[in-house]
Amino acid sequence: MTEPEFSATGVRIDRWARSLTRAGQVVVQDGRVALLTSYGREIDSAPVGAVSAGRPWFAGEDAAVARFNGTRYRLTMEQRGPGREGPSRRFLEALHSAGARLS
Repeated sequence: MTEPEFSATGVRIDRWARSLTRAGQVVVQDGRVALLTSYGREIDSAPVGAVSAGRPWFAGEDAAVARFNGTRYRLTMEQRGPGREGPSRRFLEALHSAGARLS
């Protein structure tokens, strides 16, 4: 197993109106993206090419919206430390670079 291209813990994962976990994990590894609960149970996963993600206009810099297999999730990743690049931005960049490598 290779090193993850992106991994964030303590992620709040919502399926819009419903909160699925407040301490989940997002992992981009081996051409797949996975959403996990705090216990490591898989919420959803998909190949990088099948996931669309972006930054919602109505949320702050700590949030991203991702669509897995037609299901939309809101991912809120806390920024740790002032002046550092936020994890949601690194998540979007990891998806973009992983998708470019697969093409």
